[in-house]
Amino acid sequence: MKHPDDDNELFNRLEAEMTADSRPDPGANVVDFDKARSARTESADPDTDPTARPGADRSGDSPKGGSGAESDDPTTPVMVDQSAPAATGPGYLGRLAGARHRAVVPVWLRSAAELRTASAWVARHYAHTAGYHALRAPIYAARLALQAPTGAARFVGGTMRWAADREGEPVRLAAVRREDAAEYLKLSRQRDGRVRLRTLVMVLGMFVGLLTALALYVLAPAWLQAVSVSALVMALGAAGRRPDAPVIHRAVELPKATKLTSDIVLRALGAVGIPAINQAQAKGRDGFEFTAPITRDGPGWRAEGNLPFGVTVTDIIERRERLASGLRRPLGCVWPEAVPDEHTGRLVLWVGDQDMSRASQPAWPLLKSGSVDLFKPVAYGTDQRGRWTEVTLMYIAGVIGAIPRMGKTFLLRLLLLIAALDPRAELHSYDMKGTGDLDPVGNAVGYRHAAGDDDEPVGYALDDFRALREELRRRTKVIRSLPRDICPESKVTSALADKRSLGLHPIVVGVDECQVLFEHPEHGKEFEEIITDLVKRGPATGIVVLLATQRPDAKSLPTGISANASARWCLKVMGQLENDMVLGTSAYKRGVRATMFAWGDKGIHYFVGEGSDARIVRSVYVDAGGAEAIAARARRTREKAGLLAGHALGEAPEPAAPAYDLLADILAVVPAKEAKVWSETVVARLAELRPEVYDGWDAEGLAVALKPHGVPTGQVWGKTESGKGANRRGIERARITAVIAKRDGKRDAG
Repeated sequence: MKHPDDDNELFNRLEAEMTADSRPDPGANVVDFDKARSARTESADPDTDPTARPGADRSGDSPKGGSGAESDDPTTPVMVDQSAPAATGPGYLGRLAGARHRAVVPVWLRSAAELRTASAWVARHYAHTAGYHALRAPIYAARLALQAPTGAARFVGGTMRWAADREGEPVRLAAVRREDAAEYLKLSRQRDGRVRLRTLVMVLGMFVGLLTALALYVLAPAWLQAVSVSALVMALGAAGRRPDAPVIHRAVELPKATKLTSDIVLRALGAVGIPAINQAQAKGRDGFEFTAPITRDGPGWRAEGNLPFGVTVTDIIERRERLASGLRRPLGCVWPEAVPDEHTGRLVLWVGDQDMSRASQPAWPLLKSGSVDLFKPVAYGTDQRGRWTEVTLMYIAGVIGAIPRMGKTFLLRLLLLIAALDPRAELHSYDMKGTGDLDPVGNAVGYRHAAGDDDEPVGYALDDFRALREELRRRTKVIRSLPRDICPESKVTSALADKRSLGLHPIVVGVDECQVLFEHPEHGKEFEEIITDLVKRGPATGIVVLLATQRPDAKSLPTGISANASARWCLKVMGQLENDMVLGTSAYKRGVRATMFAWGDKGIHYFVGEGSDARIVRSVYVDAGGAEAIAARARRTREKAGLLAGHALGEAPEPAAPAYDLLADILAVVPAKEAKVWSETVVARLAELRPEVYDGWDAEGLAVALKPHGVPTGQVWGKTESGKGANRRGIERARITAVIAKRDGKRDAG
């Protein structure tokens, strides 16, 4: 299979456009396209077309109201193309303007991080090889010394056979068997001449060798004699080695992968069972159009091309297991993907040398040293090609979904460790599974931390989330009050986070098995309302919420949260519903399918975020010991900066604010004569009643607070201060009284 070469193709096309071959094929029919088009046009005219019906007029309307192109003869061809000349494609300049230029400098040379990683790999490889052989050099020397006698015997025997012209003996014996005396005499004379010459050469060689040995023995220093004898012994030992017993073994077993060729790709595509590809190959065509040569791309091969019409990349992704079988490669090596800016039939097939889950991963830069600025991208994993993938934890809300035992909790802990390395960040971690996987982070640097699903940790989390909602309201007021030149985009920046007086430092909240909170029989609705508000409004104020669940359905992960999470990490899931709950609606139809991951793909996931399409990433694996070491380093940094506080210092949460009854307070400020009141009026009156509680509330905050009680807000007619009527969001007092009556009745019954 030949691939198109870009340079040759460009000049071939230019030549084809500028010149035309005027020599027709003797066995071919030459067609004049102008005459053919003219004939077709004339045949469509009733005046010139002998098959046209006489009653049809020139406007194309038949007497029966049909089209003029219709005919009583079913064999008459119907014209479907316009008579005007077909529009040609873009010219040379147009193709140049739309051309995609390949990078002159490779990616690994343009990225300092990738260059350092590649250089480190090469350095480690050769350092390991040198050390391996240096340690075993005495063993190699001993083996060669033991094989030296065998090598000397082989050398002497080979020299004698050469001097006696033994290689010509079979030819002479053949002449004897044929009884060809003339040929035998000729061969004998040739042998005699060779033997005389070779004997002379051997004698001269022995003489020169003895003289050289004698000169070395008499004149050479001891070290040169030792080197000469050692070299001779090593040479004889190498000559005496056995083919099946090498003296020197390999220090590194490099992975062996078959080179990807066009024939292999076509064979694999033909084996996936897509009819359009099979039909094309059955007719002698390829069934796949290569648009670029197959090249090395990182630790693997990359093939790109167009699938047949009607076949999409999603069809190939659905049959990834069959594709891997056709390529005779492990499933973790085969990664078909679409090209974002191209049509849905443009396939990029990347075939790695090793399974992604087993390939060596470069050392994480933050494992031993370094700090983090959460407002900047941080590497947290690698893609199929071994390149670092980055994530920016600010201005996002994140969802992590997977079935059990696929690395979901470890990924959440990794993200919390990254946040811990920014000393300004305030961490709130909740391990609702209760196994202690988040303890290394929470106990070392956490401002709030709890584990378990019983009443105590759930109540602890509820108080903390209520406090976070109040903190969110405080931050919105602070941001709104800042001058435009200091806060031009009305959101927290790294410079604002440095100003401790403003209290706009990053807050990162991580909840493992978040479905425990949302499904709580008593507080589930309140958790849902608060976290939904934090997910929607928190990113701009510096509050980041990361939720992990092994049950990504509508009940465990409310749609108001999943629809507003801008960062999504999806490890292996079992079905389309779970896939789309984490990765977004229609992700499964677009070919972004976490269902294709194998059971052994621990930590491998689809990542949607950073303003790009879904990417396959293998997160860095940090075990419990490594997590404790990183958290301890983060704690020391915070202690030096005087930023360690909360749970990490053994401080208990502040006492909860005095209990208040929102519904009763609303009835207190809304008299019975006002059946409907605007929310903004209610909020203003509540702030006068309890300023320590309601100060800073707005109409939206009131709606969020009332929703868990089942009290909706809607359009209410009222009058402004000027006496002009208007519709605004408000409440009905009757609904408040009904909810209180129902609630108090249940309490009395209890």
